[in-house]
Amino acid sequence: MLAHYATVFDTVEVDSTWYALPSARVVAGWAEKTPAGFLLPAKFPRDIVHGGAKAAPDARLVLDPDATYEVRDTFLERMAVLGPKLGPLVLQFPFFNREAFPSAGPFLERLDRFLRDLPRAGFTFGVEVRNRAWVTADLRAVLAKHGTILVLVDHAWMPQGDEVERRFDPVTGPLAYVRLLGDRTAIEKVTTTWEKEVLPPDGRLARWAALLVRLMDRGVKSLVYVNNHYAGHAPATVRRLREAFLTAAAAPRPEAASASAPEPETRKRRTPKPR
Repeated sequence: MLAHYATVFDTVEVDSTWYALPSARVVAGWAEKTPAGFLLPAKFPRDIVHGGAKAAPDARLVLDPDATYEVRDTFLERMAVLGPKLGPLVLQFPFFNREAFPSAGPFLERLDRFLRDLPRAGFTFGVEVRNRAWVTADLRAVLAKHGTILVLVDHAWMPQGDEVERRFDPVTGPLAYVRLLGDRTAIEKVTTTWEKEVLPPDGRLARWAALLVRLMDRGVKSLVYVNNHYAGHAPATVRRLREAFLTAAAAPRPEAASASAPEPETRKRRTPKPR
C-alpha cells in the first residue's frame, strides 16, 4: 500500500523495522515507490530497544553496546539507502517496570551513552518512552544534549503534548514528532476492522492542533503520525486533525504569546486553569 499512501500523504512511518531488520533491497523498494520529497521515518529494531524475544523486555540487553551496536550499525547502513527520503529514526521503548530499571536514572545513563555513540552524519534520531514518570526535565536534558527529538505520544497512560509543554519546552531536536496511538484495549472492544472512526471526538485533537500551531509559530516543523487504534480509521483522523490545525492556525492569537517558549520545569509557574 505504500505507493498508494504516497499519493495521499507526505510521509508514512515504518513500523516493520521494529520487528526485523529490512534488507537493503526492501529499503530501496520503499524509495522507488515514493515521490521526491516524501519522508520515511522508521523505528529501531526491538533487539536494541526491547531486548530478547519475550513479551517482557530484557533490560540487560537494552542499549547494551555488546548486544546492540552491531545491529545498530546494520540498521543505519540499510536505512541510509533512502537518502533524502529518510526521516527520523525512533528509539521506541516499552514500559519498563522496577525489575527492569528501578528508576529513570540507570535508564538515562544508558540512553546518554547510546546517543553519544550514534553516528550523526545523515541521520536524525528520536526517543519515545512509555513510562509516564520518566517524562521529566532530566529526560529532556539528555535528549537536548544530543540534539535528539522527544517523541510526543497520545497513549492511554502517557501525558498529552500540552501537558508536557507545561512542564518544559518539548522541542529537543531539529523538529517535533507526534504519534497519536490511542488506547488499543479500549478500541478493540468496539472494532477490529479499522474501516471507519468509531470513537467520538473528545477534544484531544483540538489540543494537539493548538500545540502544533504554537510550535509552528516558533518556527518548529512537526511530523505527525496516526494509528488506527486512535479512533478506528487513521486516514479519517488525519483529515480531522488537519482541519483542526487549519482552524487553529487561522484564529487570531497574541504575537508575544505565540513566540514564547514555556518556562523551564525548575522555575515557579502559575497553576494552570482546569480544562
